[in-house]
Amino acid sequence: MKVIEHLEKASEPLISFEIIPPKRGGSFVNLEKVIANIAKYNPPFIDVTSHAAVVEYIGMEDGRHKKIVKRKRPGTLGICSVIQHKYNIDAIPHLLCTGFTREETEDLIIDLNYIGIDNILAIRGDVNGYHKPTPQGKTRNEFASDLVSQIIDMNKGNYLTLEPNAAPTDLCVGVAGYPEKHFEAPNIEVDVHNLKRKIDAGASYVVSQLSYDNKKYFEFIKKCMEQGINVPIIPGIKIITAKSQLTNIPKTFHVDIPNELYLEIMGTDNKHVKKIGINWAVKQARELLDAKVPAVHFYIMQRTGPINEVMKRLYD
Repeated sequence: MKVIEHLEKASEPLISFEIIPPKRGGSFVNLEKVIANIAKYNPPFIDVTSHAAVVEYIGMEDGRHKKIVKRKRPGTLGICSVIQHKYNIDAIPHLLCTGFTREETEDLIIDLNYIGIDNILAIRGDVNGYHKPTPQGKTRNEFASDLVSQIIDMNKGNYLTLEPNAAPTDLCVGVAGYPEKHFEAPNIEVDVHNLKRKIDAGASYVVSQLSYDNKKYFEFIKKCMEQGINVPIIPGIKIITAKSQLTNIPKTFHVDIPNELYLEIMGTDNKHVKKIGINWAVKQARELLDAKVPAVHFYIMQRTGPINEVMKRLYD
């Protein structure tokens, strides 16, 4: 089922989750335990992240360094297939512009269509310092709005090359939004305008970047409505479990940690941080659920302990 259909049929706000594939060479066993654990909450859908290739330099015995290009976390397609067909939960693969040609993207969309995937989250992807050369004769999506347009074209049966009697896909497209703005945007107004371009290209819903201040989400909703964005916008939450995240999360996700939360965490030892983070997430989620947001999206990656505590307190 499409995400937009899940949201339209729901009488109350939904709860969804996002996980991350294991590192290259890692076992799927532990991640499947995570999937099985969160499946008991009957989520309507689970997002699976995707990651572009990065460059690593390996030291050689002669003192030189060897350049290696690889994707650190492959497996999105396979994980989505397991979620979809073993657990009967709609899986949402993240599809990137970065590191992929439009031709490779078309092939992947065909694969997703064949295994019964109904939804895609279209994102540009992080710029990580490696720029994959575009082979001669190939093309590339530069922005997420370009990727959305390509998916919508395929929904109309329009492929990159003229294919007689081409079967149209039927994919629901989601995109990312940033209540505290994308770090590359000069201001929030420009960032919301960029989001509007993705909606105009055909996206049906938005999942927001994580935030620890619900006021910023509600202000973001208001700015979106002012620019004519009326699709569902799902807020995101990530539970803080360690003091180190007070610097790592702002550095990685470009969001603020409210001073109240910062001071409470800094005033305790590390073994009590998880409890504080869970309390904050519960408070955030309750406020959002009471406000009748479309859904609350938890970024759990590969950990279920904290989210189990949150879900228990929200629904027991």
